[in-house]
Amino acid sequence: MKRLAILTGGGDAPGLNAVIRAVVKTAENEYNCEVLGVRNGFDGFIQDGGVFPLDSKGVRGILPRGGTILGAANRGNPFALKVVDPDGSVHYEDTSQRVYERIHSLRLDALVVVGGDGTLHIAQELHEIGVPVVGVPKTIDNDIGGTDFSFGFDTAVVTATEALDKLHTTAESHHRVMVLELMGRDAGFITLYAGIAGGADVILIPEIPFRYEAICKKVNERVSRGSFFSIIAVSEGASVQGQEQVFLREGDSIHQSRLGGISHQVAEYIARVCDVETRVTILGHLQRGGSPTAFDRWLATRLAAEAVRAVGRGELGCMSALQGNKVVTIPLSEALATPKRVNVLGDTVLTARSLGISLGD
Repeated sequence: MKRLAILTGGGDAPGLNAVIRAVVKTAENEYNCEVLGVRNGFDGFIQDGGVFPLDSKGVRGILPRGGTILGAANRGNPFALKVVDPDGSVHYEDTSQRVYERIHSLRLDALVVVGGDGTLHIAQELHEIGVPVVGVPKTIDNDIGGTDFSFGFDTAVVTATEALDKLHTTAESHHRVMVLELMGRDAGFITLYAGIAGGADVILIPEIPFRYEAICKKVNERVSRGSFFSIIAVSEGASVQGQEQVFLREGDSIHQSRLGGISHQVAEYIARVCDVETRVTILGHLQRGGSPTAFDRWLATRLAAEAVRAVGRGELGCMSALQGNKVVTIPLSEALATPKRVNVLGDTVLTARSLGISLGD
């Protein structure tokens, strides 16, 4: 093993820099192997100066930093690259062959792709046309199959929990219902974990469609017991039973639609039907930012080191994963076959119900 390259794709997440650092240090210390950094996801392979040498000196001090020193492009799909024409119109080009040729010219033993579901799907497609790839799972949503946790998730949960803690004080002081909207398109892990940790009274997640009547029942029950405030944690992808998710912007053949608005609908209903003053907070991209927690630094480092060792063993087309207390490798195809979702019959959901938390159903 002589040369690796690493890129970070998709949305940013706390712990990306820890992965970059661990890949470089493991490659150098264990294999005396050169590492190249790729700027702005897959786009870097077709951009001037998009690929550059990366060594231990270049990753010094980045372990506690959020974001990624390589940059990311969550619209950087080489199979459908967005191109803006001189007249302002937009079209999409398949640049995968150019990316393939660039990677081949660099004589890489492997490309380490750090990303979520979308980025890893692109990595799998590139692997199928001959690119040597190994993946590292990254997503604050924790929705990648085959791994118990992905780095970035723990930091997002901590941020969401701190927000719930702060909302408790003002909710209790003013006798209000506070609705906190959290990220989670199709998987409600952040909302469920933070909701339990932050003492939410109602938790609404995509996996369990809710009824407005159930929410109001919980709010009214609390009022009848002398608790004149309630905390509601809502995933952006939560939906009413029998209805579609709420979107701010429709998608197209290339881009996903943008979720948003369900928290305001919940708040409006509660204020109108329960006659309780209600406020909405949308945490948004705060969940992606900041220094990674110790757990995310630890997990990112372990996953990255295993990815490099996998290349050393000749394993390609795979992804490092945390299963129990062990870091292992699994085929990318296996990891991407079934997206991970909250088990509605699992112990975490059962624990929430045991605590008297309403899940809106």
